[in-house]
Amino acid sequence: MKTFVYATVAFALATSVTARTFKVVNKCSYTIWPALFTDLNVAQNVPNHPTGWEQKAGKTVSFQVPDNWKAGRIWGRRSCNFSKNNGPTACLDGGCNGGLLCDKHTGTGVPPATVAEFTFQGDGNQDWYDVSLVDGFNIPMRVDNNKGCHVADCSVDLNPKCPAALRGPKDSSGKVVGCKSACVAGIGDNSNSPNCCTGSHNTAKTCPPSGVAYYDYFKKSCKNSYAYAYDESSKTALFTCPSSKKADYTITFCP
Repeated sequence: MKTFVYATVAFALATSVTARTFKVVNKCSYTIWPALFTDLNVAQNVPNHPTGWEQKAGKTVSFQVPDNWKAGRIWGRRSCNFSKNNGPTACLDGGCNGGLLCDKHTGTGVPPATVAEFTFQGDGNQDWYDVSLVDGFNIPMRVDNNKGCHVADCSVDLNPKCPAALRGPKDSSGKVVGCKSACVAGIGDNSNSPNCCTGSHNTAKTCPPSGVAYYDYFKKSCKNSYAYAYDESSKTALFTCPSSKKADYTITFCP
């Protein structure tokens, strides 16, 4: 019996060593419904937390994420009502298939949405992470960690001054609560577009930021974010932290 107890304790300790702590902090003045998604086509390692939850203003939620989490995404949803609708339109912005709990296969979120992206133990044994505006913006977000690695963020609210061609959705008062990317807004032919980096523009060389409509609006306001598909050339889009440091991460909405 003692052997079983010791083995159980040893397993628990081993599990805790190979996991990271994530904190999601809501500093917004309103309730959000954070969402969590893992691309299971990349890896099966998933956090020990529901794929969606309600989080009141001022609250912090903590959970464990596998040390080898791959292709993970976290974003915020606003003004959700799941009483009659479990689809992506149950939320004013950022909604997903599945309702409160985003579907583990198809619940990636409806743009526009500010998204934090993570891959641990990636190339070079690095944590790779970013704040992505590739599909647009809905809620300000900051990603930092406890090991002094670079902050990724879009801490400015881009909605009030969002260019007219990119605005939407809006709340019942007409206030803009989402700012689409030029690709999501359908500016041009999306199948062969510099805004989407598709067709003849499907490489970093053929899809420079100078050809992406409204790139400067997003990038100048949110330097440390991914403003379009090939934004790595800016050197302030995709960040790394040595996986050996076992960093814990904090995602703050409305920092």
